[in-house]
Amino acid sequence: MSVKKFWTIDHACGHTVEADLSDRPADRRAGYARWLAGRDCAGCWRASRTDATEATTEWLAKRRATEQAEAETWSAQYSMPPLDGTDRAVAWAARCRHQLVAAAYTALVVEGTTSEAEWEAIEDAVRLLTRAGWWLDQRDADPADLPELLDAASASNRPTENPHF
Repeated sequence: MSVKKFWTIDHACGHTVEADLSDRPADRRAGYARWLAGRDCAGCWRASRTDATEATTEWLAKRRATEQAEAETWSAQYSMPPLDGTDRAVAWAARCRHQLVAAAYTALVVEGTTSEAEWEAIEDAVRLLTRAGWWLDQRDADPADLPELLDAASASNRPTENPHF
């Protein structure tokens, strides 16, 4: 007698499904059927994933709106110029600029040895960089590296690290 291929699965969600387990080795069908019984059926699982995805999307949209409002308030407070680029890039870059500069202030002034006068020079250099793409490229930079990054971006003779140039 062969091991059955069709199993009746009573899922954790309360639905009962007739499952074809013929694609599983015969000695693994019972264990897989037991595992399936401890889970929601495919339809309930998909529905829960859709709800979770919608909730995550809604949460992310709220978070971005809050970050955008903070970045705009910060930009106005510290007289930061508008950024150049596409609408989508400008919005994202404004958040990146705000996060990087605020984190750099904490790292360099609050926790570091940079004076307020030195920080004002850094802030002035920040105001000169209005290309949204530059701020997007620096979004993962170490905040303590901001002065060096600003120097490199504003250097008139930008030497390359390429030894063949």
